Amino acid sequence: MEVGTAIRAIRKKRGITIGQLCEATGLSQGFMSLVENNKTSPSLATLESIADYLKVPLAFLLLKQEERMKVVRKGERTFSLFKDKLKVEHLGDEGGLRLMLIEIPPGPPANEETHVHEGVEIHMVLKGTVIVSQGEDEFTLEEGDTFSWQACVPHKVVNAGEEPAAILIASYNESRIK
Repeated sequence: MEVGTAIRAIRKKRGITIGQLCEATGLSQGFMSLVENNKTSPSLATLESIADYLKVPLAFLLLKQEERMKVVRKGERTFSLFKDKLKVEHLGDEGGLRLMLIEIPPGPPANEETHVHEGVEIHMVLKGTVIVSQGEDEFTLEEGDTFSWQACVPHKVVNAGEEPAAILIASYNESRIK
């Protein structure tokens, strides 16, 4: 864990000298130097006083770099095609949670087959009109409408309009957790 590196980065970003930090927390400069160079590990009580002075949550200091916030810029998103027809834009993922933007072209689907896979999904229609069905349930939904389902039950989404439809999907599947 690189707690010291995080402390130094926050301190410098805020324009705080090591002397100011030590004066506020009662810690010696030698000790703080060892902490910031990851040569020693402070106690939780010491970390809490440092976090309080830096005005950051203690939990933030304890996060590993790979656990910190991830950003995917619009131009860095990846795409794939599902069934050679649906454009899937991968917006981000964290643990077993995945966020995707699906574009469904107008016109009848190439086939009437349903889809089945692990997990749960929540959808929001961003553009267009779609018909969603699962088992005996079928609904026509428009922009702003949402729906969710257990993905292990056969389901289908069809574009009912004459323009492309867009759906934002949050999908959770425990088997994706690393």
